[in-house]
Amino acid sequence: MNSTPPEGQYPEAVENLRARTRQFIRETVIPAEPRPGQALNVSVRRDLAAAARAARVFAPHVPVEFGGQGLAVEHWSPVFQEAGYSPIGPAVLNAMAPDEGNMHMLNLIGTAEQKRRFLAPLAAGDISSCFAMTEPHPGAGSDPAALATTAVRDGNGWRINGHKRFTSGATLAGFAIVMARTDADAADGAHGASTGASMFLVPMDTPGVRLGAPIHTMDTYLPGGHSHLHFEDVLVPDSGVLGEAGLGFQYAQVRLGPARLTHCMRWLGLARRAMDIMLDRANTREIFGAHLAQLGIAQDMIAQSVMDIETSDAIIAKCARLLAVDAKAGSALSSVAKMHCSEAVYRVMDRAVQLCGGDGVSDGLPLMQYLNEVRPFRIYDGSTETHKWAIARRAAAERRRAVAGGEPFQGTAVSHEGER
Repeated sequence: MNSTPPEGQYPEAVENLRARTRQFIRETVIPAEPRPGQALNVSVRRDLAAAARAARVFAPHVPVEFGGQGLAVEHWSPVFQEAGYSPIGPAVLNAMAPDEGNMHMLNLIGTAEQKRRFLAPLAAGDISSCFAMTEPHPGAGSDPAALATTAVRDGNGWRINGHKRFTSGATLAGFAIVMARTDADAADGAHGASTGASMFLVPMDTPGVRLGAPIHTMDTYLPGGHSHLHFEDVLVPDSGVLGEAGLGFQYAQVRLGPARLTHCMRWLGLARRAMDIMLDRANTREIFGAHLAQLGIAQDMIAQSVMDIETSDAIIAKCARLLAVDAKAGSALSSVAKMHCSEAVYRVMDRAVQLCGGDGVSDGLPLMQYLNEVRPFRIYDGSTETHKWAIARRAAAERRRAVAGGEPFQGTAVSHEGER
């Protein structure tokens, strides 16, 4: 199986960037990968990032004016998949969460000064960031409406108080984008039910920002890990409001739709790597007088993995095209894509481990580490179960609206008694 989507599906400039990224990842990044279970050394990452700039593959999603490659969202997938072929590739290319999602949102809704102060150094890789939204129970988690962190008016600014958890990248971040519940009177009442929360740009050295205990998880490749983050009477000026006060929930969808999808892209790239490892083993390992690739049970595992990869690639491409023209509809489809891809990628990894046997569960191959990296994706950015709940609700609501609009109702059987 070719470990990349067929060429020629995208404009020539995109195909060229994909080819450069593929070459850079395989020739420069993969030889520098840490052993399974070990984090990427900061100085090694810095050197690799410099090499990525020289190879013209750094920050593929960032506008050219900020030093990136200027890819449109509908063209991200082939390049992000190439980056994800190495578990450290996205970080090296400055296309890793949460920075990638924060850059995208800053570019869309940030002021010129906010872009100068926060986006430019983030895009250049000079600083990193975090997105502070998830909270300890009973605060915001699967249900964003449970947001407990507050921001209240204080003179010409806002005073933030709250406790966040699973704040990915916080230990290395230069600033946080903080979601906080704001006084309804301070927001534009014309927006109605969409009001109630705002986003704030908060430098990590602001008085009252306190880094809490790290959360030790099974995934290790995300720079900065995951940790608790505390905001204790943190004063932020009006210039620190990202976008318009009161529209934080709307902006969260602007960020989360593409961010869910880029997770899918990156992990699908790593699933292709696992698939290649599985195929190399199947083509060379002999058992019961035949290569594994000739045995029916192995062929079933391979075929199921091919289908998981291809369906994931297709739904990512469809969602990316939709996001480019309709952010709301694209965000809804990204929920479907995230749920499908997180489960499909995990299945591919698990089959690769199983087919590789004892080597699959040892550090002789990187597969167990890959499995550890992708397993949390079934929970991060909304668990599979939460997305299924949301998907079902949307489907039912859309059908109710269609019937109310005049489409035939299909839910009641028609009686044919008495017909002759």
